Amino acid sequence: MLKRRGVKIALCLLAALIVLAGLGAAYQWYGSTQDRKNYSPAGDLYQVKGGKMHLYTEGAGSTTVVFAAGWGTANPYADFSPLYEGLRQHAKIAVYDRFGYGYSDLTGRKRDIDSITDEVHELLQVSGQKPPYLFVGHSLGALETIRYAQRYPEEVKAILLIDGGSPEYYESSPELKLVSGIYKGLRATGILRALYHVNGFAEWVASDSNGDKLLPEKLKEINRKAVLLLAGNRNMTDEIRQSQENARVVLAGSKPLPIPVTVLTADYFGKLDDDASWMDSQAVLPEWSVKGKQIIVPDSSHYIHSYQPQRVVEELLQLIAGE
Repeated sequence: MLKRRGVKIALCLLAALIVLAGLGAAYQWYGSTQDRKNYSPAGDLYQVKGGKMHLYTEGAGSTTVVFAAGWGTANPYADFSPLYEGLRQHAKIAVYDRFGYGYSDLTGRKRDIDSITDEVHELLQVSGQKPPYLFVGHSLGALETIRYAQRYPEEVKAILLIDGGSPEYYESSPELKLVSGIYKGLRATGILRALYHVNGFAEWVASDSNGDKLLPEKLKEINRKAVLLLAGNRNMTDEIRQSQENARVVLAGSKPLPIPVTVLTADYFGKLDDDASWMDSQAVLPEWSVKGKQIIVPDSSHYIHSYQPQRVVEELLQLIAGE
């Protein structure tokens, strides 16, 4: 009797979970449909390798600063926006969305580092950008900026890394596939969308980027929509799955680079030394350049440009001037 009752309870719970999952998926589908209606490209779309890639440009100047966002940064245009005001009068700004990010399509192409740099190279060509470029790489975006300089050395003037990880660090670090899977599951079931109605959740999601405090409400909304439409998608998942192998490919390439490389390292509000492996890898990262230097940026976290944008702009202007 008790056994039958237990089976009935288990079946009822399973049925309830299936119904809730179905309702959540329907909620996500409807919400995504509404979000897409007002999620329009900030820049232009270009045909690249069988899909459309997005590139946002503004500003003027003889140097084009090309921005590579970190892994999982759903909308690079909004993410780098605190830097635009200080740069637009001195340089041309070009922010690209890898496939699966921002306003670019999803792709069936593998997210190996040479495929990614092939796509970026073609995007910059078909959109009419003029090298040599000053590349800016945030976090995992550091790998593609270094690899681009290895493969197309005549097209890169300098590199600025914003808390960018070294190839050595990523080669020895575990792949964060579980994080991507969690995001995908929460998004697909509507749980992530529901959580955005909880007071303070949006700020918590953006805690590494200063709670998006430097963004106007319009850009905060763009970020929210991007996360709900894209977080944990197959391109992001494959990108992090390939991170160790991508790092090995970069490590097998030429070193040191014959261009200036400036490494901006966040001080994590005085707690940088809490992660010794990250701190040590940052200290030796300038060795990837014949003219490398490291600057530890106080009062900042991983998204330095969301805390100290003027400091980032100052270093970019120095690289533009060739200092």
